[in-house]
Amino acid sequence: MKKFYITTPIYYINTEPSIGSACTTVAADVLARLHRQLGEEVFYLTGTDEHGEKVAETAEQAGLSPIEFCNQIAPKFEEAWKLLNISHDFFIRTTDPRHEKVVGEVLQKIYDVGDVYKDKYEGWYCIGCEEFKTDKELVEGHCPLHPPKKTVLKSEENWFFKLSKYIPQIIELIENPEKNYIFPESKRLEILAKLKAGVNDISISREKVKWGIPVPWDKEHTIYVWIDALINYYSATVFLENKADFWPADLHLLGKEILWFHTVVWQAMLMSANLPLPKKTYIHDFYTIDGQKMSKSLGNTIPPKEMVDLFGVDGSRYLIARSFPNNGDVDVDIVKFKEKYNADLANNLGNLVSRVCKLGIGLPIPNPSKSPFDKGDFTNLIDNLKFDEAISWVFDNFIDKSNNRLNEVAPLKLEANDPKRIEVLTECTQNLRQAAFYLQSVMPTISQKILDLLDGEIKPLESGLFPRIV
Repeated sequence: MKKFYITTPIYYINTEPSIGSACTTVAADVLARLHRQLGEEVFYLTGTDEHGEKVAETAEQAGLSPIEFCNQIAPKFEEAWKLLNISHDFFIRTTDPRHEKVVGEVLQKIYDVGDVYKDKYEGWYCIGCEEFKTDKELVEGHCPLHPPKKTVLKSEENWFFKLSKYIPQIIELIENPEKNYIFPESKRLEILAKLKAGVNDISISREKVKWGIPVPWDKEHTIYVWIDALINYYSATVFLENKADFWPADLHLLGKEILWFHTVVWQAMLMSANLPLPKKTYIHDFYTIDGQKMSKSLGNTIPPKEMVDLFGVDGSRYLIARSFPNNGDVDVDIVKFKEKYNADLANNLGNLVSRVCKLGIGLPIPNPSKSPFDKGDFTNLIDNLKFDEAISWVFDNFIDKSNNRLNEVAPLKLEANDPKRIEVLTECTQNLRQAAFYLQSVMPTISQKILDLLDGEIKPLESGLFPRIV
């Protein structure tokens, strides 16, 4: 059986789940469910990133130890993903001792081949990003993603990784058209430009950050949180039973703010440790509200529970997939979501199901078995993260076509046994079954309900699938 391994980033635990993290998680879930429909064995990994200076700082502000704080926040991500019907196979936490053991083993391999050395670093450090910044990356002297007070001048002795040694190989990998390693194309070109501008070695340890995994050969230092976090994608396949065959990952799915670490640093680490490289990395853009990136400090996030309470589980998944930012940032808010929900689901798909079930109750359905899954347009669009186009394809070919046919023939005005009435209702039923089959990865519960309503004969619909929201 063909295997498919997909990952989301592990979400940093100093803040709670939002529609931003839900966006990536739902997108990965759509892909995971689609590949299961195609008969593949899927491993879908998500989780939380729990070490580092930010976590220790936030825990202290809450009057908790770092692990106590992590144990409070990590379940909130698990609850959010359960709420959105996310079908992940494992939820990894970087405080898991099994992960920590693998991190030490990988770092030791890198050290043993001579790719690590000790040096002093002095420069600007963003506590928000947990990353040293170059002058080119600063705007008016501070990190543009975080408040000025988060950018501080640091001087400390660290262990460094010879990142620069692997840059020629990484450029060759990214430029290879057969690999198509980074997509979409705009993100590939962005990384290439940065690589060709020159790359320095990077610090992989912290001398004064105690909340982290100890460096195997120097217990006075802890492993830089980013290095620890990246290894989760590999470590889960090492310590989980029957998962070793899944590495390398088929797809890392992530947001653009962590592009560099996932497409350059991670690959160089794997090359150094003599481990296979992930096959593809997809980088999406941001959700924004009123043109601003969502953030806890601005208070402009939308919690997943707020979405689900208003639009239901499948309605929320649909809206996230429809608005997935695969080509530039996408501005969202509850008003826009309401408009889209009512137009697509309440007035269109939901109304079509209601009309068919009301007009055709008891009508036998010929050949009600599931149709063969088309591996053409729809699957290609989903695999390329073009969810909006994929869903539009389903609506154009099955849902809109059926609504138009019902409007043309007006079966309500025909006798129950009129051949034309039976023909159009049968046609709409088959279209609806096809649509539900395709949309199962996006709206698994509602799609199955539609298939059940139209199994063998048309059954009555007791209540609307998508109540209109005002």
